[in-house]
Amino acid sequence: MDSDLFSRRRAERFAQLLDEANGGRRHHVRSRADDELTALVAVSRRLTADRPDVEVDTEYRTGLRAMLVATAEREGVTAPARTGVRGSLLPAVTGRRARARGAILVGVAAGAIALSGISAASENAVPGDALYGMKRSTERAQLALASSDISRGQLFLDFARTRLDEAATVRDDRLGFSAVLDDMDADTRQGVRLLTTVAAQRSDPAALDAVDTFLGGQRRAVSGLLDRSDHADRDRTRRSLALLDAAGRRADALREAIACGLPAPAASDALGPAPTTCPGDR
Repeated sequence: MDSDLFSRRRAERFAQLLDEANGGRRHHVRSRADDELTALVAVSRRLTADRPDVEVDTEYRTGLRAMLVATAEREGVTAPARTGVRGSLLPAVTGRRARARGAILVGVAAGAIALSGISAASENAVPGDALYGMKRSTERAQLALASSDISRGQLFLDFARTRLDEAATVRDDRLGFSAVLDDMDADTRQGVRLLTTVAAQRSDPAALDAVDTFLGGQRRAVSGLLDRSDHADRDRTRRSLALLDAAGRRADALREAIACGLPAPAASDALGPAPTTCPGDR
């Protein structure tokens, strides 16, 4: 499956959804990418409505503009219309594709500038802060823009680290503390599942290195939350530690399965492929 957000079909569908969101004609079609693209459209509308008062670095703007101009020239967005017999056979299709590419470029420009400002304004927001929802929307946009499952997996693990920092900040709020750990565990599962799946499909343990690095630091940091006086909070923290231990065992088992040449496991769960034991270990 094509994982590039800006492939032609996904670009054209994204342009349609943007047009519909702004009151344009509805297109009675759906694609498998609609859920992901619809979330990105929602983020773009929210960015427009809630633009933060943050100044973007001039050098960043200049570099972004140069990149977009080069992309527009390469994609032919600014090229003049062709004439002649062949040109007459390319009526609305070429125009739609050009508009789709143009919409994507405009969207990327606005989104990149807005996201840079929002990241600066909301990166330290915690649950209950006014900008926390925008912070999470920015994370969803990052996931939508990721070019591969490895990139998405690494992003989810980064978000799990962020949730851990938030948990330490709201630790005096029992409900808030538990809710943030729930989100942290969900991000951990998503990230580990994506990376273990890539490792199994490619029979290459390289993707597991990111899992191992994450687990090493995350275990130490989560263990630091066990000093809470409340028994229920300690139990909740231990559940997160148990998940990290399970993720570590899964990564180790996959490394062994890949090393002994086992095929990609057919069974899978929340942490990704569940390998069988190598023949020599039975």
